[in-house]
Amino acid sequence: MHKALVPSFLKNSFLGQLPVGLRFMLLSALGFALMAACVKLVSSTGMPIFQIVAARAFISLVISYLDIKRKKIPVWGDNKPLLIARGTVGTLGLICVYYAIAHLPLAEATILQYLHPVFTAVLALLFLKERIQLSTIACIVLSILGLVITVKPNMLASNAVELPTFAVGIAMLGAFFSAVAYTIVKRLSKSEDSSVIVFYFPFIALPLSLFLLGGDIQMPTLFEAGLLLLVGIFTQIGQVCLTKAMQTEAASKATAYSYIQVVFSILLGAFLFNELPSVWTLLGGSLIIIGTLINIFGSQRAAPSK
Repeated sequence: MHKALVPSFLKNSFLGQLPVGLRFMLLSALGFALMAACVKLVSSTGMPIFQIVAARAFISLVISYLDIKRKKIPVWGDNKPLLIARGTVGTLGLICVYYAIAHLPLAEATILQYLHPVFTAVLALLFLKERIQLSTIACIVLSILGLVITVKPNMLASNAVELPTFAVGIAMLGAFFSAVAYTIVKRLSKSEDSSVIVFYFPFIALPLSLFLLGGDIQMPTLFEAGLLLLVGIFTQIGQVCLTKAMQTEAASKATAYSYIQVVFSILLGAFLFNELPSVWTLLGGSLIIIGTLINIFGSQRAAPSK
């Protein structure tokens, strides 16, 4: 049924020949990379992180609600406790990710987010009883090595500049929360519609971020309002495609595909913020991408019928 989601002019293209799960994850990665760039732009104006989260949640809430009404399905779903848990954990992860984006170069902040496949694979093994293939293990090992090189380059060169420790810690905490959220999504995908799963994220994020924001509200300019709108739109694209990818692939594989966001973020960081990645960032990112390719081709050999 997923073939109908692909425009006819793409079916015979390179994108159309890719596995469905990978196709959705590529679109998700692009959406999240554009979202991160908008977050960094609007945070540079002094906009509080919690206000950015609230704005993104409001836009996503409206879009998700309209999507559910379009499908004519119940808004609240069946497994409410798990849906609420997904929204809560996802909100905490989002706050951490936005803080990291605001305080780290875009490429480095994005790379640090991709510690979550390591957590996801372990959580999927423990709670979803998924089997981790050798290709996924290779991807995880190379990813960890790439992340270490990116975060602690002075282990290889004494004159290398390290990233701020606190911001790195927050980014890694965000990666852990993301992994928990993705694992819950995989469990929920067996019984809940993807639109309902997505809906609970902003449903929890909006009141929680407003509570944490308190009275520290900054009236946005027209430019800032436009960026906040784009944050919500790009997030929705990324979130919907991510949820669909998790429905069509094993949790540990689907998240590994999303590494392409690193490439998108490096390009956006250089173009928008004049952030040229260091040789250590490029080396670490390259190891992550190599790991991703190993995982993709390894999974294709394991399941040639897909």
